[in-house]
Amino acid sequence: MKLQILTPDKVVFSDETNKVYLVQLPGIDGSFEIMNDHAPLISVLKKGDIRVLIKDQPQQIFPINGGVIVVLNNSVQVLAE
Repeated sequence: MKLQILTPDKVVFSDETNKVYLVQLPGIDGSFEIMNDHAPLISVLKKGDIRVLIKDQPQQIFPINGGVIVVLNNSVQVLAE
């Protein structure tokens, strides 16, 4: 799946190669995961860590203070504080 993590200042992470296979996020009602071919989704995020798993690479962690996630057509965009 494609993944972008954006803040008001910059693009924190961007992968258009479809090598991301799992994203773990801190939802306001609890942690949840997004995998390939996930159903469309819009959700609010709370303060916590975004964990990104990419094929053949170590896990990457991005701390956020909250935000919103949009999932559509195997593309994930995180608008984070």
